[in-house]
Amino acid sequence: MAAKRFDPGRECLEIALDSLKTQLGKITACLQKLPERDLWWRPNEASNSAGNLVLHLSGNVGQWITSGIGGAPDVRRRDREFAERGPLPRRKLVAMLRTNVNQACRVLARTPGDSLGTPYSNLGFQMTRLAAILRIVEHFAYHSGQIAYITKLRTERDLGLTQLPAAPAAKPAKASKPARKGPRSRRAR
Repeated sequence: MAAKRFDPGRECLEIALDSLKTQLGKITACLQKLPERDLWWRPNEASNSAGNLVLHLSGNVGQWITSGIGGAPDVRRRDREFAERGPLPRRKLVAMLRTNVNQACRVLARTPGDSLGTPYSNLGFQMTRLAAILRIVEHFAYHSGQIAYITKLRTERDLGLTQLPAAPAAKPAKASKPARKGPRSRRAR
């Protein structure tokens, strides 16, 4: 059987897909832990609420991946993402984010790995598709961390979102052979 050829472009896309799905799960878990009134809490006017960040991530992933790479119409209204003061209910926020991430994941899943060097232009930024995808994944994780921090501040609890892989089981020590007493026979040498 021939070995499967390694496709670095496809590998990058798979990592991006996994990251977006993982962050979506973490954000959803945070939104479920926050009381409804705290979805729109902000420590000051220079900061965003968890609700604003969800709206922002929904718009961002839609504009950069679903529209920018997938070719769908760009319907983003960025100013509204930050102007909103709620109360949009949790179920609507979760549904909106889930829908936009799932659409973006479908685009990434059908994107050929060898197309990542294709020029990409959005909002005056010139880069490759790969650079755009990496920026979106980084941006998504950054705001996911902010949502987790807001959730910790408001709930005063550990969220249990970070889990390291289990350590490999220790191999049992080899039993040592008892030392022989006396001279060895010639046959044993």
